[in-house]
This record gives sequence, C-alpha cells and structure tokens, in this order.
Amino acid sequence: MERKLCLRRKGDFMTIQEAIETAMQYEQKIRDLYGEAARQASTPEVKRFFQMLSDDEQRHFDYLTEQLGEWKTSGKLKMKPLQSKIPALEGMDGEAAPVKETLSEEDRGDVKQALGKALKAELETSDFYRRLTDEFSDDAKKMFAGFLAIEENHVAAVQAELDYLNKSGYFFDVREFDMEG
Repeated sequence: MERKLCLRRKGDFMTIQEAIETAMQYEQKIRDLYGEAARQASTPEVKRFFQMLSDDEQRHFDYLTEQLGEWKTSGKLKMKPLQSKIPALEGMDGEAAPVKETLSEEDRGDVKQALGKALKAELETSDFYRRLTDEFSDDAKKMFAGFLAIEENHVAAVQAELDYLNKSGYFFDVREFDMEG
C-alpha cells in the first residue's frame, strides 16, 4: 500500500505520485515566470540571470518527469543526483553589481517587480518541499530534500539581487555598510 502524505495546512492526503505531480506544477510555474522575465529583460546581464534560473527550473521539471515515469513503472524512485547550475552564494560574489550599473531607473523598477514575483514563488516552492521533506521518508524524503536545498539557494540568489537593487545595505546576505559607522 502506498504511503500517503498529510499536508497539515490543507488537511488532505497526498501520495508520492501526487507530490511529484504537484512539484512539477510548482517548477513549471516558476520556470515560466523566469522565462518571461528573461524575454522582457532590457540588458544582457538581466536576461542571463533570469534565463539561468529558468533553465535550472526546466532541469528540475525534467528530473521530476523522469522520476514520475519511474514511479509509475516500478513503484520506486531512481535516486540520481539532482544538479543545479546556480552557484552557491559564495560563488556569486559580485554578480549583481554590473547588472545594477546597466539599468535605467525604469528598467530597475521592472527588474525589482520580476524579482519580487520570483521571490514569492521561490518561497512558496521551498515551503512545499519543506513540508514534503518533513512528511515523507526514505527515497522520497531524500529527493525532496535535494529540491529544498536548491530552491533555498534560488531564494538566496533572488533575495540578494533584490536587496542590492533596493540598496538595503545587504549583498548576498552580507552587510555591505552600516549607517552607524
């Protein structure tokens, strides 16, 4: 008998197959959001940033599609490494600075709006994977934990760009300046 997941907030139950299918919907939604932002980008740097994230979400969707097929065929998950092309924060140092310098004030507003939407979607997706990781066990837990780690890195990357454009004093979660000296 297939184990069912109870998503506490909804009070309903989800099978592994339903969890994968729902995860695919999250990945597709955010991939499309990044793709649209890349198409509307006014500079190559902004386009590259959003396209890189869109491509990463497409790889997640493809991975989940493969896992869903494996689950339907064998009732098991094929545990292969989940990869991301988005560098960890330590590897992204300095990425936002050239983007900011090439944007007009109007373009900066458009990018901030796109980043705000992306951040909201990434936080929702991370929350979904966190709930799956908390509820499932074994291979399903490992798979969704891998997605959670990657999505949390996406949250950090998007937040860093947004913070930098908003002049919050933070760049990749590091305080750049302190008004008190």
